[in-house]
Parts: sequence; C-alpha cells; structure tokens
Amino acid sequence: MGAYFLLAFAIAAEVTATVSLKLSEGFSKVGPSIVVVAGYACAFVALAYVLKAGVPVSVAYAIWAAAGVALVAAVGMVFFKEPVNLSVIAGLVLVIGGVVLIEAGGAH
Repeated sequence: MGAYFLLAFAIAAEVTATVSLKLSEGFSKVGPSIVVVAGYACAFVALAYVLKAGVPVSVAYAIWAAAGVALVAAVGMVFFKEPVNLSVIAGLVLVIGGVVLIEAGGAH
C-alpha cells in the first residue's frame, strides 16, 4: 500500500508542476518556474520508487497519466475557467476507462 501512497504523491507533484507551468507564463516568473522544476523532479523520483517497489510500469504510468489528466483538467475548469463541454467530459471518461481496462488486464 505504501507504493500507491507514493504514487499519489507523484501524481500530486506532477499536477502541481503542470499547473505551475501555466502560472510561470513561459518561465518568465521565477517562483512558479522553480515549482515546475521541483515538482517534476519530485514526481519522477517518486515514480521511480513506485516502480522499484514492484508496481508494474503499465499500471503505475496509466494511473499517473489518467489521474494527472483528470486533475489538471479539473483545475483548469475551476481556477482558469477553461470550457467544460461534452467532448471534454467524454475524453476524461475514456481516459479513466482506459486505466480501468489496463488494471483489469494486469490482474490475470
């Protein structure tokens, strides 16, 4: 269970870094730019430990990618007033569905 807690940390770090990338305005703002670099570094180090703990790379990356996409989209909608429409919702459902299928396939 510790590996999945670490995976959650990696996801949070990646989402923080991605949101900070927008806030950095092309790396013209120092504070958010530092958060981008630190966030991605923490995310990749944590992901490396998740993989070392034995979580299959396909499962770990699928969860990381899907959760990251969904969370960044949610942050964009709530804080940056990015549009929400049926296409966005359908895309998120498909991404999450893909992770479920990968998880189900890995259970064999």
